[in-house]
Amino acid sequence: MSLFEKIFGTHSEKELKRIYPIVDKIMALDESYQQLSDDQLKAKTVEFKERLENGETLDDILVEAFATVREAASRVLGMKHYRVQLIGGIILHQGRIPEMRTGEGKTLVSTLPAYLNALEGKGVHIVTVNDYLAKRDAEWMGEVHRFLGLKVGVILNSYKNDERREAYNCDITYITNNELGFDYLRDNMVIYKEDLVQRDLNYAIVDEVDSVLIDEARTPLIISGQSGKSTDIYKMCDYLARRLKRGTASTEISKMDAIMGVDIEEDGDYLVNEKDKYVVLTAQGVKEVEQFFHIKNLADPENLEIQHTINLALRAHAIMHIDQDYVVKDDEVLIVDEFTGRIMPGRRFSDGLHQAIEAKENVKVKRESRTLATITFQNFFNKYKKKAGMTGTALTEETEFREIYGMDVIVVPTNLPIQRIDHQDVVYKTRKEKYRAIVEDVAECNAKGQPVLVGTVNIDSSEELSKLFTKRGIKHKVLNAKYHELEAEIVADAGQMGAVTIATNMAGRGTDIKLGEGVKELGGLKIVGTERHESRRIDNQLRGRSGRQGDVGESIFYLSLEDDLMRLFGSEKVMSVYDALKIPENEAIQHSSITRFVEKAQKKIESNNYAIRKNLLEYDQVNNDQREIIYAERKRVLDGENMKDVVIQMALDTVEAYVNKATAQDSDTSNWDLVELNDTLRRIVPLKPIELTDEEKNEGNTKKFVERLQEETRELYAAKEAEFPDADSMREIERVILLKVIDRKWMAHIDDMAQLRQGISVQSYGQKDPVVEYKFAGYDMFNELTDAIREDTARLIFSVTVEQKVEREQVAKVTGTNKDDSVKKGPVKRQSAKIGRNDPCPCGSGKKYKMCCGKNE
Repeated sequence: MSLFEKIFGTHSEKELKRIYPIVDKIMALDESYQQLSDDQLKAKTVEFKERLENGETLDDILVEAFATVREAASRVLGMKHYRVQLIGGIILHQGRIPEMRTGEGKTLVSTLPAYLNALEGKGVHIVTVNDYLAKRDAEWMGEVHRFLGLKVGVILNSYKNDERREAYNCDITYITNNELGFDYLRDNMVIYKEDLVQRDLNYAIVDEVDSVLIDEARTPLIISGQSGKSTDIYKMCDYLARRLKRGTASTEISKMDAIMGVDIEEDGDYLVNEKDKYVVLTAQGVKEVEQFFHIKNLADPENLEIQHTINLALRAHAIMHIDQDYVVKDDEVLIVDEFTGRIMPGRRFSDGLHQAIEAKENVKVKRESRTLATITFQNFFNKYKKKAGMTGTALTEETEFREIYGMDVIVVPTNLPIQRIDHQDVVYKTRKEKYRAIVEDVAECNAKGQPVLVGTVNIDSSEELSKLFTKRGIKHKVLNAKYHELEAEIVADAGQMGAVTIATNMAGRGTDIKLGEGVKELGGLKIVGTERHESRRIDNQLRGRSGRQGDVGESIFYLSLEDDLMRLFGSEKVMSVYDALKIPENEAIQHSSITRFVEKAQKKIESNNYAIRKNLLEYDQVNNDQREIIYAERKRVLDGENMKDVVIQMALDTVEAYVNKATAQDSDTSNWDLVELNDTLRRIVPLKPIELTDEEKNEGNTKKFVERLQEETRELYAAKEAEFPDADSMREIERVILLKVIDRKWMAHIDDMAQLRQGISVQSYGQKDPVVEYKFAGYDMFNELTDAIREDTARLIFSVTVEQKVEREQVAKVTGTNKDDSVKKGPVKRQSAKIGRNDPCPCGSGKKYKMCCGKNE
């Protein structure tokens, strides 16, 4: 704590002083609200809505609304909000993050701001980390809201569009972060307004906010379709990777060393840097690859794909580990969330890494996906008018919450003092010694009946420990976080006498562990950490499983110098202490300096991870600015706006662009390339052969020339519109064509942007900032995109005929979100042969009709 904070108090203390008087007013209403009948209490909802309509604000009715929810929860659930829970509710309503320790009843806290904000009728989303919690909380806490006359909905992964739409239209909706994000992206791919499922993003309360907005923020949400690229190269590179030898030279080469060409003593075919998670081919390795593929120079631009894929194959073998980073189930590679240990169905590693792992594990290599729509959680949640979050561990990431999301963290005091004893870390030389000590400790606790929860960092470790426990005769349950319902049940029983539970550090998060009879006398629940996680928050979450609501408990972490964290971040210092003290086998070091060293390493990794997330956001900000423009234009079309002026302007702008190009705005008309102008512009806008009048030849006025051709374009448009029986038909055709062109061009554009992102990193070799170069290139590409949309729209609008049946269609098939939504692509339908077989195809492909949609006629 700084001197300033000692004198003036911390940020949290100052903010809490402002909140206490509001809490006092809520508590003061307790007795009078207890006197109300059920009907009188329910009538408060109608009263509050009327007061809001008459000009009062949410803050004006906060005290009475919170008192209403408090009394309703007491009657419906038999639970009455504690004072600290009221504090948490006020902080959530203010759009901030209350840090409330595990077991303080955060689920109940959310009922307060959810009810208050739902009174406006604009919708409240309560975001959880998995389907099980969303369903549980909607049924459990939803009882309070239903009692007070509000509609409560839940959205699960299996729900169809109609069910989703109904749930989003409820006053309060429980949903996971992934479902929310994917629904937003899918909504911006629909072709009819009635197919939309979401309303405007009004207010979100994010449970376990650090898990959703920090841990999962490194992975963007992607809706993908299949690309036509062959998968054979992944199998070939996997075969080669198995033959290449891993070098033993120092892996402490930095990326800057690699860029600057600093010499290192190489051996083997490739070197691995586990700390930064990348591989680099040695000179010998490059020769092996060149010989295998029969190429002269691997560094040549035409060999970029080989270079990229062999690198992926080596990463798959050297850095990605089965039962740690992924599992193989039913002939499929499934990602394991590194923070929760949970399997993430439908998610795939990007950039071809998933295909490389599939080749490594000898399962079917699926085709590389093509990005159709994408957004980061940072940009998605920042679209809400107001957002808040709650967790037991947020303070260590307050800077990120402030800078990225505009939310500060307020530490809320516990309802009862914490009695858990947190022991110093115990460090052994080898993993084998560490596991032996863990088994002894757990056996000792089990013998007296004290329940133990053993936290591991991955599935592999949990299974290894399970074998050791079985060998020792310790009855236990293993939780690999594959089934959320089972997970919650096992974790809930972890506090019973004699229970031994092995679980990944974050498994069962959000589930209360209640102590069984007689367990308090035995010292409460003991937490045994088998390894420190990269993030201090995850360790604190594990510790927080014990000592809830003033219960007794204890926690201890067993480490070894072979653990990833110790091995990669300076175990030499600790090893030198071991050697100096001549510590025998199976003896441990337990000292505060080691705990400090571990926390320092964790801070370093947290800082690195924050930089990665911030970098991802900087890249996505470019996409986000472009996405906002495109999605806004789509929304206008879906809302049924009259797009006539927009389409005409596109045609006029196209005329101006082509004239300027042909004339180079030169006043000497002899330099004007009218041949090119006729050849290019008239393919888009069917003007009469373009010739100069005598006056235009003499004047050389480009502006007047443009204006004449634009006037002819307007007349052509009017003539085209006159072909249709009524104006409404033409308006719908304009909307159909705009949607089709925007979607096709935008999907191609974001895929191009994804390719640009992969290739832009080479700019750092030329001492250029990749993000800046990406912004410049992205800006140019977006200008090209808008030009292409303008031209295609003009060309299609002038080529459409009355006899042609024009219908809205989706332009791509979604394959990558683990959903069965039907997104179809079909040919343009026509009612008669008025489209000539040699005419441009109206679908906008650029091919002749006979080679495209008409090839089967």
